[in-house]
Amino acid sequence: MRTMTDGFDFTRDGEIARLTFTRPEKMNAITYGMWSAIPEVVARVEADPAIKVLVLTGAGAHFSAGADISEFQELRSTADAAETYDKAVDGAVAALTASRKPTVAMIQGNCIGGGCQISVACDFRFAAEGSRFGITPAKLGIVYHFDSTRRLVSLVGPAHAKYFLLSGELVDARRAREIGLLNDVFPADELEASTAKFVETLASRSQASVRGMNRIIEKIVAGQQEADAEVDEIRLGALHGEDYAEGVAAFLARRPPKFTYG
Repeated sequence: MRTMTDGFDFTRDGEIARLTFTRPEKMNAITYGMWSAIPEVVARVEADPAIKVLVLTGAGAHFSAGADISEFQELRSTADAAETYDKAVDGAVAALTASRKPTVAMIQGNCIGGGCQISVACDFRFAAEGSRFGITPAKLGIVYHFDSTRRLVSLVGPAHAKYFLLSGELVDARRAREIGLLNDVFPADELEASTAKFVETLASRSQASVRGMNRIIEKIVAGQQEADAEVDEIRLGALHGEDYAEGVAAFLARRPPKFTYG
């Protein structure tokens, strides 16, 4: 299955969906229309029982150089216009962070500004050696979004978050992994295969566990300190689900589990 939209390409291959930014001539700069369409893509993935993981990547040499600044004079020229634009960005980030199905950013080249913001909103980030990362609001006189700042701090800590946001300086993939921004770094010619192997692992696990724990972790990142009724419901539902019974039976029989939860 393949769907084309201005600025990106949405495809599905079995259990894996892929959202590819397709503006390589602009280093995959993200337009207002692209920001606005991302929640629809995530909702489609969440609603499709056959899809287990969403991979985000960029066509050509780069993941994304950030928001398309050429639109700013028209779309962010007044306070009201900037607020409208920011709502689209916030909506895209919120959709990705709220997704119970895992999201994986597969990164090559530049991952800067809004591109880095998108990657941080994903659950996992894998990058090719030579990739570059940066978040540059201080170069534009912009104060970064609250939720994206919180998520960045949760990944790299306040000191490294301040380095990114206050300096606007770029770091390479090796340094990005050292500070916790990346899960792993691979040679460029191994990125696709290595990411695919991890994605296959995610798809093979109990989806009741994966999606339930993903939701609980997001609540913790958002500042929740204790379990609530939703957490209790997630855990109780898993305990009475088919995946739990299959997981225990497979463990006792010393065989691989065959999970059926969609």
